[in-house]
Amino acid sequence: MILILQALLALAYALLAHLASARDDGVLAVCALAVLVLLMLAAPLAQRRPWAWLSLPVGAVALTWLAGSRYAQLPLLLAPTAFIALVAYVFGRSLQRGRVPLISKIVMALEGETAATLAPELMRYTRRLTAAWAWALGLLAAINLLLALIAVPDGVLAQFGMQAPLTVTQTQWSWFANIFNYGIIAAFFAIEFAIRKHHFPGRYHGFSDFLRRLRALGPAFWRDFLH
Repeated sequence: MILILQALLALAYALLAHLASARDDGVLAVCALAVLVLLMLAAPLAQRRPWAWLSLPVGAVALTWLAGSRYAQLPLLLAPTAFIALVAYVFGRSLQRGRVPLISKIVMALEGETAATLAPELMRYTRRLTAAWAWALGLLAAINLLLALIAVPDGVLAQFGMQAPLTVTQTQWSWFANIFNYGIIAAFFAIEFAIRKHHFPGRYHGFSDFLRRLRALGPAFWRDFLH
């Protein structure tokens, strides 16, 4: 249930963030940020974590202040970069000595294996794939940051009175940050799946079967996935 709620909140955030940027609407920007706060707090709120409940009034006060300032759009500009960079960092961190690469962890769960019993070729492939995700997401975060800096009229540089030598419109930035990001990530995912099927045939009946098996891992696996 929480995963469904988080998916709906993520969709609502993307829509509100895009509309706020396209219309240069501070109220919509604050609404988008409120949805983002709820998205981040949904799981801990459901688990009745005290810090999460205490974060609600703090977030409400911060958003109220932001709504009355000239910087309502600024967090929206930086949120995609921060989120993608964080995910890239998590992928990269899992490659450190003594940790299990994230993709390896997923494949071990799908195959019912451990780090010691997973086929060596699969371990090598999944480790390299984890690194590929880290690099790809890091590059995507850098592109998002660049576009956020040079967007006009409310990009980061413009808000601080600086003129970028090259600019994009706020709407162009928003299409990339709030829409195209998801398409790029989905395309990377789909292309990698096709490559994996070629190198390791017979493991999946198709993409829908692969997604079904991922879903079958259950909420408990995904809750502990990043630990």
